[in-house]
Amino acid sequence: MKILHCKEYGPIENLVWEDIETPEPGENEVVVSIKAAALNFPDYLIVQGLYQFKPELPFAPGNEGAGIITKIGKNVTRFKEGDRVYFMAPYGAFAEEACMNEFGVFPISDKVSFELAASYQMAYGTSYHALIQRGNLKKDDEVLILGASGGVGLAALDIAKAKGARVVAGVSTEEKAKICREYGADDVVIYGNGPSDKDSAKQFSAELKSKSTKGGYDVIYDPIGDCYAEPAFRSIGWKGKYLVVGFAAGQIPKLPMNLTLLKGASVVGVFWGAFTGREFEENQKNIEDINSMLLNGVIKPLISKKIPMEDAIEAISLIGSRGVVGKVVLINN
Repeated sequence: MKILHCKEYGPIENLVWEDIETPEPGENEVVVSIKAAALNFPDYLIVQGLYQFKPELPFAPGNEGAGIITKIGKNVTRFKEGDRVYFMAPYGAFAEEACMNEFGVFPISDKVSFELAASYQMAYGTSYHALIQRGNLKKDDEVLILGASGGVGLAALDIAKAKGARVVAGVSTEEKAKICREYGADDVVIYGNGPSDKDSAKQFSAELKSKSTKGGYDVIYDPIGDCYAEPAFRSIGWKGKYLVVGFAAGQIPKLPMNLTLLKGASVVGVFWGAFTGREFEENQKNIEDINSMLLNGVIKPLISKKIPMEDAIEAISLIGSRGVVGKVVLINN
């Protein structure tokens, strides 16, 4: 089977496709023939050694996908060969096949394609946990979402609207703003390359605040960080929650702590990967609600591009340049 191997941490171009033996499942494992795998921003970070953890080398990036079970271990009871499934794993999805524990695998409804099943797990799982468990989102809350046209940002917009919130989307271009409006954003702020000095940061903050009908946001969802964070925090409402989801724009920002005092606000970290392991049952409830909303058409994940799996290296470079809207899915023919 072919697999995209990271053999050393470094530039994306160092990734290599290799042929290895088809994996054999352990007692509690299944082998999945991968039909589709989703691209996520952590894929760009992890191969460079910039993510929260570093897998043992060599490894294949990619942590969510979908396909057909081709082999099962002798103790596996939840699945049989031929079952259509999607999966979550720390890494390994950018390959023709993957071997994993049966409890990291979930059945797919016949109504859901492999591409769709692979596209929403991480983005919607992250955003659901962020908004519901960490942000305590309530109906009629007002939410500001930065990076709103990206994978997790668009998922947050989709979920927040489904839960009855008013949403303001922050994006860098008019093209991205159009997509957010189509997804139900109540208003949009286009911030271009972001504030570059104190005056432009003040202006940016004032623009964000002007879009709030309450004079400040109940929840701010931030997957980009950098120069956007402090101006955005200054637009938060009384007792608001600032959700720290990631730093896709590059730099990890610093925040004057007196702002939390003046606003009575909270800075709340969101680490979905740790949550799935530490609070397994709660995460299962999240998955059930997400799947229910998906099947009922309440949420609609956006797949912006379908790219052949053999072009995964170019796709990872694309997401690193923030050139992705919605989700990109890699396809095995």
